[in-house]
Order: sequence, then structure tokens, then C-alpha cells
Amino acid sequence: MIAGREGGRVLMEEAWATCRAALEAWPEDAAPLVVMLALLRTYAPNRKTLGWVWEEIKQRDPWNRGAHHEVVTFLFSRHHGRQGEATWWADEQASTAPQGLPIAVLPLVVLAEAHRSRLEQDQRTYGLTIHPWVECPQINLVLERWWRYRSPHPHACFADDANYLAHALSFANCHHEALEVFDAIGPYATQVPWSYCGPASDLFLRHRGWAYSPPRRRRP
Repeated sequence: MIAGREGGRVLMEEAWATCRAALEAWPEDAAPLVVMLALLRTYAPNRKTLGWVWEEIKQRDPWNRGAHHEVVTFLFSRHHGRQGEATWWADEQASTAPQGLPIAVLPLVVLAEAHRSRLEQDQRTYGLTIHPWVECPQINLVLERWWRYRSPHPHACFADDANYLAHALSFANCHHEALEVFDAIGPYATQVPWSYCGPASDLFLRHRGWAYSPPRRRRP
């Protein structure tokens, strides 16, 4: 058995070869390319190869949700990019995606990651009273570009995307606006991004309760 870094490299090469074989068997399928993005982020952060894989995906499925999330995660500062780079890329993709697609949620993903990262680095002076969701224009973009024009049939990762929106609305103190989102989520809370601000289940239930209560101003 090969252990450690070398073992990971061998597994990556085997997985990469499997993806190439799948792509050759069914060239129209973007799924193997999305897996390649995840492999690049984990094992071989090569920007040139990243660009090639991304271009191949755009030719097959230009608004693939999984691919967009893999790229923006690659650009997180805790991986292989910088905060400003991830923000710029997410904003561009969200603003150019066709109306009704959950790609619009990407800026909220980056905001949540920025909050998590800053809280991790500066726990003493940066806390829950300072966060990026108050007066956040990205929330309106998500409502206008995705939520109000979304498909009546939820996509596979609907709960993930809807939880980002419910979380952002809640921490922007827009609980009345969050009611419809909580309705659509039902009981399907996700760890991320709620866990970036405290105990995920407690926060979800608290803010959902506030969304269903008579409107009055509350602090998150």
C-alpha cells in the first residue's frame, strides 16, 4: 500500500484516468469533467488544466451547477485562490446566468466563506454582530435572478441553495421575506452555511421560528 502524499497522487491519477475513459465513452456528458474539477482542487491545483476542464464543461453544459461550485471553491483563499478573485468570479457568473438558475446563489456562497474565514482568523474582535449580510445587495440579486423565476420542480441541490438564501435573509434581519424560502425548504436544513455562525440546527430553527412569528425587528 502506498501511503501519504504519494498514495494520494496515485489515487488521483487513477481517478483522472477513469474520468477520461468515461468522457471518451460518452463525450457529451459533463459529469466526468465536474469530477475532474474536484480532483484538481484536492490533488493538483493546476490553473492551466483548470481552464481546460472549465472550457470543456462550458461547451457541454455551460450552466452546470456542480461545476460552478467546484470552481468557486477552488478559488477560496483556503484552497488555491484569493477572496477577491472568488468574489469577482461568482458575481460575474451570477449576473450573466439565465434568469431562474441557482447559479445566482454563488455570491452568497462566497460571502459565507468570507465570514467563516474571517471568524476563524479573528475570533476576538470579529463576531456575529459583524457580518456581511446586512445591507447586502447580493441577496436581492438571488431573489431577482433565481428565486422569483425558479423552476416549479426543485433541482437536486435545491436545499443547499435555498438554505444559503434563507440564511442570508435571516442574518440581514429580513425574516418576513425569508418565510417563503423556509416554507420551500421544509425540514431540510443544511450544515453549511448555518454552522458558520453557530450551532446549525439551533440557528435554523430559531430563524425559521422568527420568520413565522409576527414581523418585528430582531437581532440575529
